[in-house]
Amino acid sequence: MARYIIKRILLMIPVVVGVVILVFTILYFSPSDAAAVKLQGTGTAEQLEEMRESMGLNDPYIVQLGRYLYQLFIKFDFGTSLINGTDVGKDLMQRLPNSLIIALSSIVCSMAVGIPLGMRNAVKPNSPGSAAGMVAALIGISMPGFWFALLCVILFSYKLNLLPAYGVGGIQYWILPLVANSFHGVAAQARQTRSAMLDVINSDYIIMARAKGVPEKKVIRKHALPNALIPVITVSGSAFGSMIGGGLIIETIFNIPGIGYYLVSGVNQRDTTVVLGGVALLSIIFSFIMLLTDLAMAAVDPRIKAQFTSGGRRKKVGKHSDDK
Repeated sequence: MARYIIKRILLMIPVVVGVVILVFTILYFSPSDAAAVKLQGTGTAEQLEEMRESMGLNDPYIVQLGRYLYQLFIKFDFGTSLINGTDVGKDLMQRLPNSLIIALSSIVCSMAVGIPLGMRNAVKPNSPGSAAGMVAALIGISMPGFWFALLCVILFSYKLNLLPAYGVGGIQYWILPLVANSFHGVAAQARQTRSAMLDVINSDYIIMARAKGVPEKKVIRKHALPNALIPVITVSGSAFGSMIGGGLIIETIFNIPGIGYYLVSGVNQRDTTVVLGGVALLSIIFSFIMLLTDLAMAAVDPRIKAQFTSGGRRKKVGKHSDDK
């Protein structure tokens, strides 16, 4: 298991480097840059050229890319904002807790509501409640997140005046972002859990357990649910990573100073250092989440754990057998 974890961590390096190179290339060939945004069209052509030279924007593509990769992956420095002159690493660390609060609370809410809902719909697939639940899940998956967030703001903030529309403060400020960010996750968890449970419930060992007189609740919780959790865990890991990066829409709508809001500001200002720093941090976090997802799957399914622990042994046995 330790060898597998080390291998996965090492594989994260080319993934993060590739993501940074791709985003850097897109930003490099964009029509505007930070110098033009900073001057706001008030400077002369000479001043604009001087500003670009001081920012290093006139250097060739390979020079700028190599300089940033060396700074980020060798010196572990996220750089300085081209617009504000602030340390990007410190800015990201200040905003990371807000993004994590939204992502963690959203994934917990999605699993706490979506998994029981999917289980109930699978146990009683032909009931009116199951049909209504699946219709609601289909609407939740199809509905754009930003549109649902705006509906929440209009209804609960402006019409009913129950919750604040934006900002960060007490717990009441987090309710609308949580609901808006987790609505899609609840629908996805319910659909995935229902599909996985239906496959497991029709298995031979479930039929045998029922034939032996095992209580239905025990059949579902002790036998069916653990085997149906594998695809659910996979969806949960991907959803958690998406909620951290995809929360930029929620953070922008509710004016929450998180990484997503910081990235949107960087894109609007053509601040290459801010965008690249945010993308690099999010790719690292997402890679670790995928690693934790694989470990959670191994904890649930002994067959996956056996592949992690005995992969190397199988190779050695095969080698000895060939020598004989």
